[in-house]
Amino acid sequence: MTASPTFTSLQLHPSLLQGLKDLGFARPTPIQGESIPPALDGRDLLACAMTGSGKTYAFLLPILHHLMTRPRGKTRALVLTPTRELAAQIVQSFNDVATHTPLTGAAVFGGVGMGPQEHAFRSGVDVMVATPGRLLDHFRQPYAKLDALEFLVLDEADRMLDMGFLPEIKKILRHLPSTKRQTLFFSATMPPPIAALSQEMLNKPVTLNLQRQAAPAKGITQAVYPVAQDLKSALLVSLLKRGDMPQALVFTRTKHRANRLASQLVAAGIKAERIHGNRSQSQRTQALAGFKDGTYQVLVATDIAARGIDVEALGHVVNFDVPVAAEDYIHRVGRTARAEATGEAFTFVSPDEEGELKLIERAIKKQLPRVTVPDFDYSAKPQAKLEVPIAERIAEIRKKKAEDRARAAEKVARRTAAQEAEAARRAGKAAKPERSSRGPSSGGGAGGGGGRSAAVAGEAPRSGGARRGGGPRRPSSGGGRGGSSGGSGGSGGSGGSGGGRSGGSGPSRGSRNDNPYK
Repeated sequence: MTASPTFTSLQLHPSLLQGLKDLGFARPTPIQGESIPPALDGRDLLACAMTGSGKTYAFLLPILHHLMTRPRGKTRALVLTPTRELAAQIVQSFNDVATHTPLTGAAVFGGVGMGPQEHAFRSGVDVMVATPGRLLDHFRQPYAKLDALEFLVLDEADRMLDMGFLPEIKKILRHLPSTKRQTLFFSATMPPPIAALSQEMLNKPVTLNLQRQAAPAKGITQAVYPVAQDLKSALLVSLLKRGDMPQALVFTRTKHRANRLASQLVAAGIKAERIHGNRSQSQRTQALAGFKDGTYQVLVATDIAARGIDVEALGHVVNFDVPVAAEDYIHRVGRTARAEATGEAFTFVSPDEEGELKLIERAIKKQLPRVTVPDFDYSAKPQAKLEVPIAERIAEIRKKKAEDRARAAEKVARRTAAQEAEAARRAGKAAKPERSSRGPSSGGGAGGGGGRSAAVAGEAPRSGGARRGGGPRRPSSGGGRGGSSGGSGGSGGSGGSGGGRSGGSGPSRGSRNDNPYK
C-alpha cells in the first residue's frame, strides 16, 4: 500500500484540510496514508510505525472527520497515553489542526488540579486525552460519565498494555459503554506478546507495518562514543562547548543520575534542566517549555519522559547511558529527525555497557560507527563522581537522619525547659502571702469610713489626722483614732480626717477629746 499523494485525496473535512494547510502539511506521511482510509471506514486498527512518523495525526484526523457530523456536548473520543507529556502533546496537536472547527479537547492527567478536568467531563468536550491513573480517579466521581463514547485510542500501546498498565486499562474498559466502538492501537514498537493481546481487544483489526522491523528513522545519523563511565560527564561538556551541539536532549538510566548530571552541567556553565517522574508537573512543564524556547541548552531526561517530548527541529539526542532494551533506544533517538527531518543520535558506551549495545545493534540490524574525540583526554582523572556508591549514599542518609533526630531532641529539651520554667514561675507567684481584704473596721468605722485592721494587738498605728500646732505625738491610752477601742466611733470618730486604723486591745493614740494640747 502506498501513501496517498495529498490530504485532499483522503476526502477529509474541509475545515481539517484548512488546518493542515496552515500547519504546512501538504501530504500525509506513510503511516498516515495507510491508516486514515481504513479508520475513515470505521475499522479497528493495529498500527506500528517509527517514532516521529506522524502517528498522532494518523488517528486524530479520521476521528475529527467523523466528529464534525456528530451532535455536540458529549465526549465521543478518548485517547489513552502512558505519560503526561504525551497527553499534553496530543492535545496541542489537536488544537493546531482543529483551529477552524468547533470541536473541543482536554487533557486529563495527574500533577495538576482536578477542577478544570471535572469541567471537561461536565461540559462534554469532544476529545479527551488522558493518562490511566488520573482517569480512574475521576471515574470514582458521579460526574465522570463517558456513556456516549464512540472512539477509543491507545497511543504507545506497547507501554499501555504491558504488565504495568494492563490492570488499569481493563478497569477503564469496564467504565466505557458496551456498545460498538472503534478502537485504534498506535505504537512505535509492537512485540509479539503485546500484538497477541491487542488482537484479543480489537475487532478484526487492520494491521499496518506490523511485520516491519522497528528501527530508527532514516534521517537519524547514529554514532557510538566509547568512554569510561567516570568520564562521560566531561565528554558531554566537551562536546557541548565545542559548539557541535547547539541543543541536546540527554537520556540517563536513573532519576538520581539525571539530577547529578544536570547539576554538573550547570556547574560547568551550561544551562541545563532535568525532567523525570519525581519532578512535579509544574516543574516538568517549565523544564520542557524552557528547553523548547531555548532557555536551556540541555534537557536531561529519563526513559519515562522519552515518549511525549516533541521539540521542533531538535538536532541532537545523547544516550548518556545505554538503554537496556532496543525499544527504549528507538524511542530515545526518535526524539530527533521527526517528521522526516534529520538529526544526530550519540550513545556514550562504557566497557561494562558493550553487551547492551550489541543487543541494540542486533535489533536494528546495523553496526553503529565508533567515534573518538581527538582533543579529549581519555586518561584524565574525573573531577566529580556522577554515581555515588550505594554504601556512601546509605551512610549519608543515616547521617542526615541522625542530625534530624539530634535537632528534634534539642527542640524537645528547649520546650521542656521552657515549660518547667513557666511552671516554677507560677508556683512562686502562688506561694506569696496574700494581702488582707480592705473594708470597714469593727470599731471606729462610723467615724472614718473604715480602715485597715491591725494584724497584731499592740501595733502602734500611724496617725490618720493632722496634728495641731505641729507638736510632738502623744501616746494614746485607748482606742484608735476615730473611735474608742471597742466603741462604735462616738463623737471622737467624727473628727477624723479620713479614717484611721481601728485598734485592738493594746495602746493607741487617743481621740481628739483626749488631746492635752487642744
